[in-house]
Amino acid sequence: MKNPVKIEATDQIKLMLAYLCISTEIESSLPRKVQILDQFDLTDAEIARVCSCSVPSVANARLTLKKKS
Repeated sequence: MKNPVKIEATDQIKLMLAYLCISTEIESSLPRKVQILDQFDLTDAEIARVCSCSVPSVANARLTLKKKS
């Protein structure tokens, strides 16, 4: 069984790395940020937390990406 403290630390590190990846994308749209953060296998709630937006906004950004492709 995994140590809960270690799992929490790993999740925090993953969120920190995700934030650092989009921190240079200040001018980018939310769909672009979602596209980048999807590579980290983050949940919608985690992406919303990193991007400082709501979970429905993340879902809408994904729909926008699907419509473009």
